[in-house]
Amino acid sequence: MRVLIAEDQVLLRSGIARLLEDAGMEVVAQAGNAVDALRKVRAHRPDVAIVDVQMPPDETDDGLRAAMTMRAEFPDMGVLVLSQYLEERYALDLIGDDARGA
Repeated sequence: MRVLIAEDQVLLRSGIARLLEDAGMEVVAQAGNAVDALRKVRAHRPDVAIVDVQMPPDETDDGLRAAMTMRAEFPDMGVLVLSQYLEERYALDLIGDDARGA
């Protein structure tokens, strides 16, 4: 499985990458901000993108908005959104009324 990791905290991003690689997955790209994440998803076409909700450049919901763009552009790609905040709206914004994200 080919994975992209979008997380602005380097230590967390590196740790996730290591865990996934140890489990036999291929980390094809890593990004520290939402703009770079979108660019790398378009370039590498991973099977799954793991995206932090709050990322640069604005430190608000940039990652979530990037994840929504990913879902729209690549509907067959899995998107896992990470957040340290308990915000149900983040999940609802991403998947809407359909668990498939349609």
